[in-house]
Amino acid sequence: MPDAEPLVFTGAAAALFGVSRGTLARWWAEGIVTPALITPGGHARWDIEDLREQLRAIRRGDANGSNPT
Repeated sequence: MPDAEPLVFTGAAAALFGVSRGTLARWWAEGIVTPALITPGGHARWDIEDLREQLRAIRRGDANGSNPT
């Protein structure tokens, strides 16, 4: 079984998708996307493949009807 990819900080996840940290944080606050983990301090950690799938679902219209743009 391959090792799971590490979870990344909000800024790193945002950069990989070409949006600002603030934009990804807003999408999270609005319930558009959900992080893989929320630390006890309230910080999000993202699984890149999971986030990619969430964004694909939104583009396909499979998600909660929200548009992240």
